[in-house]
Order: sequence, then structure tokens, then C-alpha cells
Amino acid sequence: MKRRVLLKLLGGAGLGAFATSLAVEAKANDSTSANRYYSDNDRAYWVSILHKMATPILSNISKQQWRKNMPMEVSPTFDSRDSGVGYLEAFGRLLAGMAPWLALPNDATAEGKLRKKLCDQALLGIQYGVDPKSPDYFTWRGPSSQTLVDAAHLALAFLRAPKALWDPLEEVTKKRVVEEFKLLRKIKPNESNWLLFAAMTETFLYSIGEECAREKIDYAVNKFDQEWYVGDGWYSDGARFSFDHYNGYVIHCMQVESLRHNISAGGKYKEMYERAYKRMQRYAHHLERMISPEGHYVVVGRSSTYKNAAFQPLAAVALEDKLPEDISKGQVRAALTAVLRHIYIDKTFAPSGWLRMGVVGDKQTNLADYYTNAGSMYVASLSFLPLGLPATDEFWTCAPQKWTSQKCWDAEQFPKDYYVSY
Repeated sequence: MKRRVLLKLLGGAGLGAFATSLAVEAKANDSTSANRYYSDNDRAYWVSILHKMATPILSNISKQQWRKNMPMEVSPTFDSRDSGVGYLEAFGRLLAGMAPWLALPNDATAEGKLRKKLCDQALLGIQYGVDPKSPDYFTWRGPSSQTLVDAAHLALAFLRAPKALWDPLEEVTKKRVVEEFKLLRKIKPNESNWLLFAAMTETFLYSIGEECAREKIDYAVNKFDQEWYVGDGWYSDGARFSFDHYNGYVIHCMQVESLRHNISAGGKYKEMYERAYKRMQRYAHHLERMISPEGHYVVVGRSSTYKNAAFQPLAAVALEDKLPEDISKGQVRAALTAVLRHIYIDKTFAPSGWLRMGVVGDKQTNLADYYTNAGSMYVASLSFLPLGLPATDEFWTCAPQKWTSQKCWDAEQFPKDYYVSY
């Protein structure tokens, strides 16, 4: 069978064995649809892409050389805010998606060694990012409200991997994080998904025993639970519904995590959490059906440069082994891998080390919004959550299967779909 090499992993000192062990080939001539974009080792491919995304950021910040070596790149229509906010934006968003993978136990495999290296660098990044004397101190206290958004992603990372990313920090670093989070209370979030950013930072503070602004948590989760849910797994991003991917980028997972980590604060949170989780599962159902037989997906709405971050809810339920009953692990893995292969071509990565602003390649900067900078792109890490499952988990070891749209257009049986009333 003819094969073609699809991937060359990043080189570098000490990574030769990693590159050898994770070399990936595609079965180019396989006759089944499920294998059109399936590699012999999907996990190795996912790890390699996350590695390529993360290494320029974590390597540089761990040496306090990030701002020096990677000047911020911004949208052609970028507004007057300080572009320096992009560093926290990149770091917080990257760790929010990497966190479950970094939380896996250390092991002696090539992947395990890489994971430990990146986790150690991430811990240094947190330390320097809250140290006012560091050249890589994040732009915490400027006039831009954007800081709240990306502090929330950092909080999400802490909640997803407390033993890997919070517990090992020195006490002075923890105190600085808490101080910065509390100072964000002066920012009044917009009546939109931004409410959940305030809920996330306050939920994290509650989770570590700090005093939280509970009214910010309650206001956000009640808005989405009671007022802005429009049905069949979809929320409105504020009072007016718009067709975009913010249910995936932000709303479902931050609603669920805010509620999950407040269950101990009262019975109402458990009821709301269970309802929010069912809604997220339903939305995950929609996401799987949005992936075309070729592995493309619907690009619609603002912030389309956030790429595969749209699939965060599907990735989240896969991580927790709570996929809808009529969706298999094999079809989800195969479908998401197909999506990644379309997006992460060489030109999606700029020579500077940054991900480019666009969906695919280097000719789509026109898609970048007025609030978009290179750091914004790292929200794409949020669909890599299943890497938090061990390599031995069925999600990674099972055979690939056709996803729903492939079954449909290959004239095979596939499940009917009905709306839900919760």
C-alpha cells in the first residue's frame, strides 16, 4: 500500500527520539471513508500540533524572552487597546486547552517527557506572568477590559488541572494570581458571554478557599440558564441570538465549569449543572453533524479565526466519556482529526512562531476582527481536550469509524435526529 508522510514534527535538542517515535503516516489509499483522513497514530498527530502551537510560547516565557523574541501581531483593523494584552490572551487560552493533557501522570515515554517539559515551562510562565519585575509580566492593570477574558481562560486551566498547574506554584506566585484576579472585579462585563468570564475567575477563587464575589457567578449562570437558552442545545449570546460559534468557544464549557465547581455552595448549582451538561451534550451532537464527509465544518459568524475551538463542547464530553449514545469514540476521533488536518497546514504557522490570523494558511487576515491579535488564536487549543485521556483509553485505541455525514453521503444508515426539550 502506497503511503505518504504527512507530518514532520518539530526538531530541537533532546527531541530526536520524540520525532522518531511519533512519526505519522496516512493511509492514502484506504477504501473506507473513515480512513480518508485517519493516520496510524492520531494521538501522535494531535500531540505534534499542540507541541508546535505551544513551544514558541512556553519556551520563550520560561526564559523571560517572550515579548523580546515574539513581538505581538495584530489585526489590520485592531482598535486602540494595548496590544500587550495579547500575551495573557495567548498564554491563558493555550493552557485552558492543554490543561487536561498536562494533568496526566508523568511517564517515561517520549510523549510523557515532552508533556513534563511543557508543564514545567508553563509553571514558569505563570510565575513570570504575575511578577511585576519580569519583562514578561502580563498586562494585568491597563485600561483594557480584555484582561478579564483571558484571566478567565487561565482560571479555567487551573480548574481543569489544579494538581499540575496550581498546586506546584510557590506561595508568592499564588498570592499574586489571587491579587490580580481580585483586581479584575472593577471591570463590568458586557451583557453577553463576557458574564461567564467574571464567573470563571470568581469560581476559581471560590475553589481555592478565597472569598468570591458570588453575585457575579449567580448573575452569569442564571442569565444563561433561565433567560438566554433558546432551545435544542443552543444559547443566545446575550439578549439577541446570532449564528456563530460562541456556544463552542465559550458558553457551554464555561457555564458547565462555573456550575460544576460551585455545587458545594448550594443545591441549586447541582440542578443547574445537570441541566447545563445535558444541553452541552446536545450541542456536541450538533457539532459532530456539522463536520462534512471531507472533514470541513461550517465557518460562520464573528471570530472565525478561532478555528477548531468551535469543537470544545464535543471535545469536553469526549474527555469525560459522556458522548451522546449514538456517537462513537471512533467517529469523533476520526472526524476531529480530519478537521485538524485541514487547518494545520504549514502556512497556518507564521515564521515568527505565532499562529496566523485566519482559519487556514496565510491569506485570510481579512477575517481578523478589531479585537483580534495573534494571541487570540490560541483558543484553538480548546478542542485538544481528549489528550487528557491516557494513550491506552478506548478513545485513542479503537478503530476509526465513519462520522454521521460520511454515513449519510455514502448511502448508509445513520441515526435520526430530533430536538430536545431540556
